[in-house]
Amino acid sequence: MLSELNALDQEFPAFFSAAIFILGALIGSFLNVCIYRIPAKKSIAFPGSTCACGAPIKWFDNIPILSWFILRGKARCCNAPYSIRYPFVELLTACLFLAAWLQHPHAKAACLLVFIPLMISAAFIDFDHMEIPDRFSYGAALSGVVLSVFVPSLHGIVEPNSLVAGTKGLFESLIGIMIGSGLILWIALAAETILRKEAMGFGDVKLLGGIGAFAGWEGAVFALFGGAVIGTLGFILWLIAKATVPSLRAKKGSDEDDRIVGKQMPFGPMLVAGALVYLLLLEKEVDQYFELIQRLAQ
Repeated sequence: MLSELNALDQEFPAFFSAAIFILGALIGSFLNVCIYRIPAKKSIAFPGSTCACGAPIKWFDNIPILSWFILRGKARCCNAPYSIRYPFVELLTACLFLAAWLQHPHAKAACLLVFIPLMISAAFIDFDHMEIPDRFSYGAALSGVVLSVFVPSLHGIVEPNSLVAGTKGLFESLIGIMIGSGLILWIALAAETILRKEAMGFGDVKLLGGIGAFAGWEGAVFALFGGAVIGTLGFILWLIAKATVPSLRAKKGSDEDDRIVGKQMPFGPMLVAGALVYLLLLEKEVDQYFELIQRLAQ
Protein backbone atom coordinates (compact mmCIF):
# COMPACT_ATOMS: atom_id res chain seq x y z
CA MET A 1 0.00 0.00 0.00
CA LEU A 2 2.78 2.41 0.93
CA SER A 3 4.69 1.64 -2.26
CA GLU A 4 1.54 2.32 -4.30
CA LEU A 5 1.08 5.68 -2.58
CA ASN A 6 4.72 6.57 -3.24
CA ALA A 7 4.30 5.67 -6.91
CA LEU A 8 1.13 7.74 -7.14
CA ASP A 9 2.87 10.66 -5.45
CA GLN A 10 5.72 10.50 -7.95
CA GLU A 11 3.22 10.50 -10.80
CA PHE A 12 1.07 13.34 -9.40
CA PRO A 13 3.26 15.27 -6.92
CA ALA A 14 1.22 18.47 -7.15
CA PHE A 15 -1.96 16.67 -6.08
CA PHE A 16 -0.47 15.32 -2.87
CA SER A 17 1.23 18.63 -2.06
CA ALA A 18 -2.05 20.49 -2.53
CA ALA A 19 -3.88 17.91 -0.40
CA ILE A 20 -1.34 18.26 2.42
CA PHE A 21 -1.58 22.07 2.25
CA ILE A 22 -5.40 21.95 2.45
CA LEU A 23 -5.22 19.44 5.30
CA GLY A 24 -2.88 21.79 7.16
CA ALA A 25 -5.25 24.72 6.66
CA LEU A 26 -8.19 22.67 7.97
CA ILE A 27 -6.23 21.56 11.02
CA GLY A 28 -5.07 25.14 11.53
CA SER A 29 -8.71 26.20 11.70
CA PHE A 30 -9.27 23.61 14.44
CA LEU A 31 -6.14 24.80 16.24
CA ASN A 32 -7.66 28.28 16.44
CA VAL A 33 -10.51 26.70 18.40
CA CYS A 34 -8.08 24.87 20.69
CA ILE A 35 -5.95 27.96 21.29
CA TYR A 36 -9.01 29.93 22.39
CA ARG A 37 -11.05 27.32 24.24
CA ILE A 38 -8.53 25.13 26.07
CA PRO A 39 -7.16 27.90 28.34
CA ALA A 40 -10.77 28.94 29.00
CA LYS A 41 -11.56 25.31 29.96
CA LYS A 42 -14.26 25.06 27.29
CA SER A 43 -15.12 22.10 25.11
CA ILE A 44 -13.28 22.04 21.79
CA ALA A 45 -16.08 19.99 20.23
CA PHE A 46 -19.30 21.71 21.31
CA PRO A 47 -20.73 24.10 20.40
CA GLY A 48 -19.58 24.63 16.84
CA SER A 49 -17.81 27.76 15.70
CA THR A 50 -19.58 30.88 16.91
CA CYS A 51 -19.04 34.60 16.56
CA ALA A 52 -18.20 36.74 19.59
CA CYS A 53 -21.82 37.89 19.53
CA GLY A 54 -22.96 34.29 19.98
CA ALA A 55 -24.30 33.65 16.49
CA PRO A 56 -23.23 30.38 14.82
CA ILE A 57 -20.76 30.83 11.97
CA LYS A 58 -22.00 29.40 8.67
CA TRP A 59 -19.75 26.88 6.95
CA PHE A 60 -19.20 29.17 3.97
CA ASP A 61 -17.93 31.86 6.34
CA ASN A 62 -15.55 29.41 7.98
CA ILE A 63 -13.34 28.47 5.04
CA PRO A 64 -9.73 28.37 6.25
CA ILE A 65 -7.55 31.31 5.18
CA LEU A 66 -10.00 32.58 2.55
CA SER A 67 -13.00 33.59 4.67
CA TRP A 68 -11.14 36.31 6.55
CA PHE A 69 -10.20 38.01 3.29
CA ILE A 70 -13.60 37.48 1.67
CA LEU A 71 -15.30 39.06 4.68
CA ARG A 72 -12.54 41.70 4.98
CA GLY A 73 -11.86 40.75 8.56
CA LYS A 74 -15.42 41.38 9.78
CA ALA A 75 -18.12 38.97 10.94
CA ARG A 76 -21.08 38.69 8.59
CA CYS A 77 -23.61 38.48 11.43
CA CYS A 78 -22.66 41.59 13.43
CA ASN A 79 -19.96 43.28 11.36
CA ALA A 80 -17.55 43.10 14.30
CA PRO A 81 -13.85 42.82 13.36
CA TYR A 82 -11.95 39.66 14.19
CA SER A 83 -8.21 39.12 14.36
CA ILE A 84 -6.01 38.42 11.39
CA ARG A 85 -4.34 35.84 13.59
CA TYR A 86 -7.04 33.32 12.60
CA PRO A 87 -5.97 33.09 8.95
CA PHE A 88 -2.34 33.44 10.03
CA VAL A 89 -2.52 30.28 12.17
CA GLU A 90 -4.27 28.45 9.33
CA LEU A 91 -1.71 29.57 6.76
CA LEU A 92 1.19 28.83 9.11
CA THR A 93 -0.05 25.30 9.76
CA ALA A 94 -0.64 24.69 6.04
CA CYS A 95 2.86 25.91 5.12
CA LEU A 96 4.53 23.85 7.84
CA PHE A 97 2.63 20.74 6.75
CA LEU A 98 3.72 21.31 3.17
CA ALA A 99 7.33 21.92 4.21
CA ALA A 100 7.38 18.67 6.22
CA TRP A 101 5.91 16.76 3.29
CA LEU A 102 8.40 18.15 0.78
CA GLN A 103 11.47 17.97 3.02
CA HIS A 104 11.19 14.43 4.37
CA PRO A 105 10.23 10.90 3.33
CA HIS A 106 6.53 10.32 3.70
CA ALA A 107 6.73 8.16 6.85
CA LYS A 108 8.74 10.79 8.73
CA ALA A 109 6.60 13.59 7.30
CA ALA A 110 3.49 11.86 8.63
CA CYS A 111 5.05 11.84 12.12
CA LEU A 112 5.76 15.55 11.86
CA LEU A 113 2.12 16.16 10.93
CA VAL A 114 1.35 14.95 14.45
CA PHE A 115 4.09 17.07 16.01
CA ILE A 116 3.39 20.38 14.28
CA PRO A 117 -0.19 20.96 15.57
CA LEU A 118 0.89 20.20 19.14
CA MET A 119 3.69 22.75 18.89
CA ILE A 120 1.59 25.48 17.27
CA SER A 121 -1.08 25.15 19.95
CA ALA A 122 1.48 25.19 22.77
CA ALA A 123 3.29 28.23 21.34
CA PHE A 124 0.22 30.42 20.88
CA ILE A 125 -1.33 29.49 24.22
CA ASP A 126 1.96 30.23 25.97
CA PHE A 127 2.18 33.57 24.16
CA ASP A 128 -1.34 34.51 25.23
CA HIS A 129 -1.45 33.13 28.77
CA MET A 130 2.16 32.42 29.82
CA GLU A 131 1.33 28.77 30.34
CA ILE A 132 1.64 25.54 28.37
CA PRO A 133 -1.10 22.97 28.97
CA ASP A 134 0.34 19.57 29.86
CA ARG A 135 -1.73 17.86 27.18
CA PHE A 136 0.56 19.28 24.50
CA SER A 137 3.86 18.52 26.22
CA TYR A 138 2.86 15.07 27.43
CA GLY A 139 1.08 14.42 24.15
CA ALA A 140 4.26 15.22 22.21
CA ALA A 141 6.37 13.05 24.52
CA LEU A 142 4.04 10.06 24.37
CA SER A 143 3.31 10.23 20.63
CA GLY A 144 7.01 10.82 19.92
CA VAL A 145 8.02 7.69 21.82
CA VAL A 146 5.35 5.54 20.16
CA LEU A 147 6.06 6.83 16.66
CA SER A 148 9.81 6.39 17.16
CA VAL A 149 9.23 2.67 17.70
CA PHE A 150 7.11 2.20 14.58
CA VAL A 151 8.86 4.82 12.41
CA PRO A 152 12.53 4.77 13.51
CA SER A 153 13.41 6.81 10.44
CA LEU A 154 12.03 9.72 12.46
CA HIS A 155 15.50 9.69 14.06
CA GLY A 156 17.36 8.78 10.88
CA ILE A 157 17.57 5.09 11.77
CA VAL A 158 17.75 2.76 8.77
CA GLU A 159 17.97 -0.87 9.90
CA PRO A 160 16.81 -4.00 8.03
CA ASN A 161 15.76 -5.63 11.30
CA SER A 162 12.56 -3.89 12.31
CA LEU A 163 12.85 -4.98 15.96
CA VAL A 164 16.36 -3.57 16.25
CA ALA A 165 15.33 -0.40 14.43
CA GLY A 166 12.30 0.08 16.68
CA THR A 167 14.41 -0.42 19.80
CA LYS A 168 16.97 2.11 18.59
CA GLY A 169 14.17 4.56 17.80
CA LEU A 170 12.74 4.08 21.29
CA PHE A 171 16.08 4.82 22.94
CA GLU A 172 16.70 7.87 20.73
CA SER A 173 13.31 9.27 21.72
CA LEU A 174 13.79 8.58 25.43
CA ILE A 175 17.28 10.08 25.40
CA GLY A 176 15.86 13.14 23.66
CA ILE A 177 13.24 13.53 26.39
CA MET A 178 15.75 13.14 29.22
CA ILE A 179 18.46 15.38 27.81
CA GLY A 180 16.01 18.01 26.60
CA SER A 181 14.05 18.31 29.84
CA GLY A 182 17.11 17.79 32.02
CA LEU A 183 19.20 20.44 30.28
CA ILE A 184 16.57 23.14 30.44
CA LEU A 185 15.74 22.22 34.04
CA TRP A 186 19.32 22.75 35.19
CA ILE A 187 19.52 26.04 33.26
CA ALA A 188 16.27 27.17 34.88
CA LEU A 189 17.53 26.25 38.37
CA ALA A 190 20.84 28.02 37.79
CA ALA A 191 19.11 31.15 36.50
CA GLU A 192 16.71 31.10 39.45
CA THR A 193 19.64 30.91 41.87
CA ILE A 194 21.45 33.79 40.19
CA LEU A 195 18.42 36.04 39.66
CA ARG A 196 16.67 34.96 42.90
CA LYS A 197 13.37 34.63 41.09
CA GLU A 198 11.72 32.17 38.74
CA ALA A 199 13.38 32.57 35.35
CA MET A 200 11.61 29.79 33.47
CA GLY A 201 8.38 27.91 34.01
CA PHE A 202 8.25 24.16 34.47
CA GLY A 203 5.97 24.04 31.42
CA ASP A 204 9.02 24.88 29.29
CA VAL A 205 10.86 21.92 30.81
CA LYS A 206 8.07 19.52 29.85
CA LEU A 207 7.68 21.08 26.41
CA LEU A 208 11.36 20.61 25.57
CA GLY A 209 11.07 17.01 26.68
CA GLY A 210 8.23 16.57 24.19
CA ILE A 211 10.37 18.18 21.50
CA GLY A 212 13.21 15.78 22.30
CA ALA A 213 10.90 12.80 21.79
CA PHE A 214 10.52 13.78 18.13
CA ALA A 215 13.78 15.60 17.41
CA GLY A 216 16.20 13.60 19.56
CA TRP A 217 18.72 15.16 21.91
CA GLU A 218 20.36 17.11 19.08
CA GLY A 219 17.08 18.75 18.15
CA ALA A 220 16.26 19.47 21.79
CA VAL A 221 19.61 21.20 22.33
CA PHE A 222 19.18 23.22 19.14
CA ALA A 223 15.60 24.13 20.09
CA LEU A 224 16.87 25.53 23.39
CA PHE A 225 19.80 27.59 22.17
CA GLY A 226 18.72 28.18 18.57
CA GLY A 227 15.24 29.08 19.80
CA ALA A 228 16.74 31.68 22.13
CA VAL A 229 18.57 33.28 19.19
CA ILE A 230 15.44 33.20 17.01
CA GLY A 231 13.39 34.68 19.84
CA THR A 232 15.91 37.45 20.43
CA LEU A 233 15.93 38.42 16.76
CA GLY A 234 12.13 38.32 16.65
CA PHE A 235 11.95 40.45 19.80
CA ILE A 236 14.25 43.06 18.27
CA LEU A 237 12.14 43.18 15.10
CA TRP A 238 8.99 43.48 17.20
CA LEU A 239 10.45 46.41 19.13
CA ILE A 240 11.36 48.13 15.87
CA ALA A 241 7.85 47.57 14.52
CA LYS A 242 6.31 48.89 17.72
CA ALA A 243 8.46 52.01 17.57
CA THR A 244 7.70 52.77 13.92
CA VAL A 245 4.05 51.73 13.54
CA PRO A 246 1.72 53.74 15.82
CA SER A 247 -1.14 51.24 15.60
CA LEU A 248 1.07 48.54 17.12
CA ARG A 249 2.03 50.50 20.20
CA ALA A 250 0.69 49.16 23.48
CA LYS A 251 -0.74 51.42 26.13
CA LYS A 252 1.82 52.39 28.74
CA GLY A 253 1.57 50.21 31.82
CA SER A 254 -0.55 47.55 30.12
CA ASP A 255 0.21 43.82 30.28
CA GLU A 256 1.29 43.92 26.67
CA ASP A 257 3.63 46.80 27.43
CA ASP A 258 5.16 44.75 30.26
CA ARG A 259 5.98 42.00 27.77
CA ILE A 260 7.48 44.44 25.30
CA VAL A 261 9.93 45.92 27.79
CA GLY A 262 11.00 42.43 28.78
CA LYS A 263 9.33 41.96 32.15
CA GLN A 264 7.45 38.97 30.79
CA MET A 265 8.61 36.81 27.91
CA PRO A 266 7.07 33.42 27.09
CA PHE A 267 9.83 30.99 26.18
CA GLY A 268 7.59 28.29 24.70
CA PRO A 269 7.24 29.98 21.28
CA MET A 270 11.03 30.24 21.06
CA LEU A 271 11.46 26.53 21.82
CA VAL A 272 8.85 25.67 19.20
CA ALA A 273 10.50 27.93 16.61
CA GLY A 274 13.88 26.33 17.27
CA ALA A 275 12.42 22.81 17.01
CA LEU A 276 10.66 23.55 13.72
CA VAL A 277 13.73 25.20 12.20
CA TYR A 278 15.75 22.13 13.16
CA LEU A 279 13.28 19.56 11.82
CA LEU A 280 12.32 21.39 8.64
CA LEU A 281 15.52 23.21 7.66
CA LEU A 282 18.72 22.40 9.52
CA GLU A 283 18.50 18.84 10.81
CA LYS A 284 21.29 17.46 8.63
CA GLU A 285 23.64 20.39 9.26
CA VAL A 286 23.07 20.44 13.03
CA ASP A 287 23.55 16.68 13.34
CA GLN A 288 26.79 16.90 11.37
CA TYR A 289 27.98 19.65 13.69
CA PHE A 290 27.32 17.56 16.79
CA GLU A 291 29.03 14.55 15.18
CA LEU A 292 32.10 16.72 14.54
CA ILE A 293 32.10 17.89 18.18
CA GLN A 294 31.89 14.28 19.36
CA ARG A 295 34.81 13.23 17.14
CA LEU A 296 36.98 16.11 18.34
CA ALA A 297 36.17 15.29 21.95
CA GLN A 298 37.37 11.67 21.57
